[in-house]
Amino acid sequence: MSRRSKAIVGLLVLAAAAGATAAVHSSRTANDKGPATVEVVRANLVDKALAVGTIEPEVEISIKSRVSGVVARSFVNVGDHVEAGAPLLEIKPDPAPLELADARRKVELHQIEVDNLAIELDRQGQLRDRGLQSQQQYETVKRSYDQAALQVQMAKERLALMEKGRVQIADQSIESVVTSPIAGSILDKKVEVGDPVVAMSSYQEGTVLLTMADMKSLVFRGKVDEIDVGRLQEGLPVELKIGALPEALVRGQLTKIWLKATKEENATSFPVEIRLTDAGGALLRAGYSANADVIIQRRDSVVAVPERVVTFAGDSTFVQLALPGGKSEKRLVKTGLSDAIQVEVLAGLTPGDRVLEKPTQAAR
Repeated sequence: MSRRSKAIVGLLVLAAAAGATAAVHSSRTANDKGPATVEVVRANLVDKALAVGTIEPEVEISIKSRVSGVVARSFVNVGDHVEAGAPLLEIKPDPAPLELADARRKVELHQIEVDNLAIELDRQGQLRDRGLQSQQQYETVKRSYDQAALQVQMAKERLALMEKGRVQIADQSIESVVTSPIAGSILDKKVEVGDPVVAMSSYQEGTVLLTMADMKSLVFRGKVDEIDVGRLQEGLPVELKIGALPEALVRGQLTKIWLKATKEENATSFPVEIRLTDAGGALLRAGYSANADVIIQRRDSVVAVPERVVTFAGDSTFVQLALPGGKSEKRLVKTGLSDAIQVEVLAGLTPGDRVLEKPTQAAR
């Protein structure tokens, strides 16, 4: 055998010897440790239900114009905070030449009708005073005169809106400058300078100019699985975790639970609404994704063990209590609240006790 072959054989022998030594040491270490145990401790337990959804303004409104035309000026940008009554946009009336001419002609025609009825009303009044005409006939002409006068007024108001962009109707002022109805923030702008605008009326929705909301009044809208909804009730406290703000802890209160479920991809869930009460110093934005933990029950500083070491057999609940000398005994316990990881022990164990882990089954 060559020197090289002898060296290789020697290395293989040494490796085998080292492996055997390590195996013996590991076996002894495992035997020295004995069965695995866990200590009975005091812990805070929380029973909660998870809701998944988004942060939204409690009320979001769409701003529209009562005057048709084009956007002449913009006074705000997205993200601006405005007070109630602040100017948002100026709408410049832009009637077609035929529409403007038609509006002027209608004013003239209605005025001619009013002038003629005024003459007839005066004549009917003289005949009535002489006893040649009844009061009923006079009142009929008077009603016609009043209606024609109203038509003149409406035609003049319509013309004023087309020409000047503003008009005073009774005690209400209608003008081309759209103002904010609330104090809030601008969420989105739907139009830019030069865009056409259709007025809001009883027969058409009108163009949405802006959307805005009071960002101080936010809610979480999401869904809870049908398994948990039966345990919920309005008024429960909630802790929210914002996906974009992992360090922020936002608190709220459950305010609404829908009576009707929704089904998506064979999953049944119930919509819920949570009013935010404490933002935790975070700047919240509309549309943030969030998870909400609805706190159903909470137990602080209670005796607890991992639920995996507890055996539930019919009406009995027990653990294997570790005793000195490597012995153990079956100990009946009374359990309380569980958070699916740890379970509260109401009787049978005290902090510092050690409980045996359940033996693991070998894979077949």
